[in-house]
Amino acid sequence: MESNFVDYVRIVCRSGKGGRGSAHLRHVKYQPNGGPDGGDGGHGGSIILRGNHNYWTLLHLKYQKHVFAEHGGNGGADKCHGTDGKDAYIDVPCGTVVYNAETGKYICDITCDGQEEVLLQGGRGGLGNFQFRTATRQTPRFAQPGEPAQEMTVILELKLLADVGLVGFPNAGKSTLLSALSSARPKIANYPFTTLEPSLGIVGYRDGKSFVMADIPGIIEGASEGKGLGLRFLRHIERNSLLLFMVPGESNDIKHDYEVLLDELKKFNPDMLEKHRVLAVTKCDLLDDELISMLKEELPDDLPVVFISAVTGYGLDELKDVLWHELNSESNKLAEITAEDMLVHRDKDMGTFQQEIHDEDTDEDGIEVVDAEDLDEDFDDNDN
Repeated sequence: MESNFVDYVRIVCRSGKGGRGSAHLRHVKYQPNGGPDGGDGGHGGSIILRGNHNYWTLLHLKYQKHVFAEHGGNGGADKCHGTDGKDAYIDVPCGTVVYNAETGKYICDITCDGQEEVLLQGGRGGLGNFQFRTATRQTPRFAQPGEPAQEMTVILELKLLADVGLVGFPNAGKSTLLSALSSARPKIANYPFTTLEPSLGIVGYRDGKSFVMADIPGIIEGASEGKGLGLRFLRHIERNSLLLFMVPGESNDIKHDYEVLLDELKKFNPDMLEKHRVLAVTKCDLLDDELISMLKEELPDDLPVVFISAVTGYGLDELKDVLWHELNSESNKLAEITAEDMLVHRDKDMGTFQQEIHDEDTDEDGIEVVDAEDLDEDFDDNDN
């Protein structure tokens, strides 16, 4: 059966063109020189993206290949203004990133409910001949045409917004952990790549507090080069505040497996190494206390390590404590990189992202100054 999780769509968008102004001259009985009375044309509708928390995938846009706004109406006699075209809204889930399909340029990012971004501006309506009357030109017989419509093919990509992202090889116990900590019910089976789409769950904590956890499909060595499920789900890890690496305790070399996972994230996007990380050794119900003590001595010292068993509940309370502490640490908040701090470019051949972080400097008064000399000239074209 076809999955309902859709995180990539391609849509042709076109704004409305402006209506033309009227060049009408007033002809009324007993007014032989009525003069110009042509009205202005109406403005064309715009294409507007809008964040909507009621959606969590792009499924509703999967078969909507075209989005067109209404054209503006033409001006009429007696200074009648043409009707303005209706704007066309595209509702998307929070975490949607928009790119130009032709150039691969980053356009905008929808991160919160109700956020609106004008994707294509509607054309202005033309002025009627009434607007061109002067003392020396009392009967202008011309009017302005409306501005043409804008058209662009865009790519909408969803990156799940979650506090904690689960990173691990297939069958590392990610889905089992999510089902044990939350009410989510992802598919669980004893074979690789059981999880074929990300799952979200809300993990309850003390005093009514909670955080969102995302189960990302399994990563294998070479995923950044397209092996396994490839790059399709790696982008969902970019939006997680904290990464929880999961390696089974039955692994021959836990430290090596962790480094392989870390290397795949580095190849995909080096900025993800700036996120806080926690290592969870899973399936500890298969290990005895002596073996767990030996493994603790071999694991990295530069990150928190928790031994857990999602089946028996061993270590889950300690894991939630560690995750909550890391999520609320000041260093983790400072390490987060917002969409406004970077330009995201798509390599159309490889399907990967290249991010350029603009360095910030501080002047003598302590005010941050952004060096914009290296900004892409085309970036200004995206500002509305």
